[in-house]
Amino acid sequence: MTACAAAAGLLLVAGCGNGDEGPAVAAGGVPVVQKGKLTTCTHLPYPPFQFERDGEIVGFDVALIDLVAKNLKVEQEIIDTPFENFKTGAFLNSGRCDLAAAGMTITEDRKKNVDFSVPYFDATQALLATEKSGARTLADVKARNLKLGAQAETTGESYATSQGFDPVAFESSDAVLNGLRTGQVDAVIIDYPVVQGWLKDKANARAFRLGQNIETGERYGFSVKKGNDKLRAAINKAITDAKADGTYNKLYEEWIGPLPKGQS
Repeated sequence: MTACAAAAGLLLVAGCGNGDEGPAVAAGGVPVVQKGKLTTCTHLPYPPFQFERDGEIVGFDVALIDLVAKNLKVEQEIIDTPFENFKTGAFLNSGRCDLAAAGMTITEDRKKNVDFSVPYFDATQALLATEKSGARTLADVKARNLKLGAQAETTGESYATSQGFDPVAFESSDAVLNGLRTGQVDAVIIDYPVVQGWLKDKANARAFRLGQNIETGERYGFSVKKGNDKLRAAINKAITDAKADGTYNKLYEEWIGPLPKGQS
């Protein structure tokens, strides 16, 4: 935790700023909730998109929003908040944060409460099961009456429910993994890049097996308060420019891994 960490359990990073409070304006007339800062709400941990490493919050989402902050001539500051707030836009509407970046899928239901940026990541779900369960598909989970887990309030949980499961809901991705480790569940459904990160750990690779990939057509977006068109335009520009000049690909390979086949 950095010296900028706040009380009440909220983790703030990417610079301490000057302590000025109240609404302000960044470069280009973009409104921000704190002078000199672009305040991002996220939910930790969710590697490789946002997680703590050596006392700093890093990841793919963090790196992309840093590009936005640079263009606006401010510093990104990150606040750890419950994931359910992203669905309702509560912390955006209250002025707590300028945007939300949390590996969040763009859905019609969420669009009712927040405005999304252009998509910045094409996502798939994956099944990860304990080695001893022998499960490799959701059909195996159902046929063997195994316990399935997912992160609460995510599209993984929604997909599992749509397939007739009553998944055990965990608060965070760390809790999902711990549920597998401790035998609370036999398998989980969660975003494929998260599973990729887990399996880099040799102990996880021995204990668990990657099952089916589930193409759901999901795409991630960053969200802003409804009507905050100036900030949304700034985010869109940063994403579009990064894809055009090669920065996006470099960040993708750094934080996620090799580019998908056919993408360059």
